[in-house]
Amino acid sequence: MTNAQPHRAVSPEAPLRVASPEAPLRVAMIGYGFMGAAHSVGWRQAPRMFDLPRAVEMTVVVGRNADAVAAAAEKWGWAESATDWREIVARDDIDIVDIVTPGESHAEIAIAALEAGKHVLCEKPLANTVAEAEAMAEAAERARARGIRSMVGFTYRRVPAVTLLRDMIAEGAVGTVQQVRAAYRQDWLVDPEMPLMWRLQKEHAGSGALGDIGAHIIDMTQFVTGLGVERVSGTVDTIVAERPLPSDGSMGLAKAAGAAERGAVTVDDVAIFTGRLANGALASFEATRFATGRKNALTIEVSGDRGALAFDLEDLNSLRFYDRTAPEGRQGFTQVLVTEPQHPYVSAWWPAGHMLGYEHGFTHQVVDLVGAIDANTDPHPSFEEGLRVQRVLDAVERSSAAESAWTRVDALVPAL
Repeated sequence: MTNAQPHRAVSPEAPLRVASPEAPLRVAMIGYGFMGAAHSVGWRQAPRMFDLPRAVEMTVVVGRNADAVAAAAEKWGWAESATDWREIVARDDIDIVDIVTPGESHAEIAIAALEAGKHVLCEKPLANTVAEAEAMAEAAERARARGIRSMVGFTYRRVPAVTLLRDMIAEGAVGTVQQVRAAYRQDWLVDPEMPLMWRLQKEHAGSGALGDIGAHIIDMTQFVTGLGVERVSGTVDTIVAERPLPSDGSMGLAKAAGAAERGAVTVDDVAIFTGRLANGALASFEATRFATGRKNALTIEVSGDRGALAFDLEDLNSLRFYDRTAPEGRQGFTQVLVTEPQHPYVSAWWPAGHMLGYEHGFTHQVVDLVGAIDANTDPHPSFEEGLRVQRVLDAVERSSAAESAWTRVDALVPAL
């Protein structure tokens, strides 16, 4: 692992240097926190477990702290480390920019990368505001005309059971979708002495539980049903309004040791809302970091006139399917173990019954992105789909500010 050296800047208007189909795709990852670790696993594992149409190289990881990012590069397998993302985006030996920074920087980095002719993978939510997300989607559309691809990291789409759930609904397993219940419950903020961090500051995170984990259940609902959320009625709330400042003066996760000073929490702790889907069905959503005892409980249940499907991330290798067309005496929820080679993504992994985990979705994300780049097709979820989720998040906040009035999601676009 070496430190990166400056390279010649590339003008956004300059002709693009497109790598040959045989050349490896060279990746720069901007950011190196929790998501940086997960994305690194994806980049490392995908070419080893799947027959990718293009090789990938983990070229450089970028962060503000030179020592910390160098240690991350060494630990996760990146060839270089650097501290200036602008220099890296301008390099002509980078093909893909993977953005895993806090939301406040997504728009600036992504737009610069797209204008420099780089394919972009950006963590969710796409941005902190609708205006930023619109600018990103517009930049992605301009880049698309030049063969440059972009994708949002809604990784739970790529849990094999979730992909299968989507496929079964599309095949008619539940019939007409009549109701959806989606929730994402965590409890890591229940302790009021947990110190303040960037995820609890609106200027850095955009929103709290609503954007961080609520974005996942909005996207998952639209993904598995194929139906957009068109109107919402919701409430967001901040349960602990002030928290201790970190004892080291940072905005990290370290527990504050007897800190006297406190800072304001400027985002929501919990968001609960109802949505009206494009076909008129109702969907209920809950996103909270105060569900005591729930560590990472993402659940979704889709009910229709022919059956129902249910998924729980804490049991991510299975689905539960209720077939209403079965004889009355044989009806009931049946567990489907999603580990067979014919299930999505599974054939590249282990024999039937051998379980996959959280990290595998990030590998599948790389597989799909590299495949789309090689085939010169659009990967999903696109920046336009990320913008769609951003507009739903914005509508929930506007509804909450208006005493939970039903609020229309602006500028409707199809949910893919």
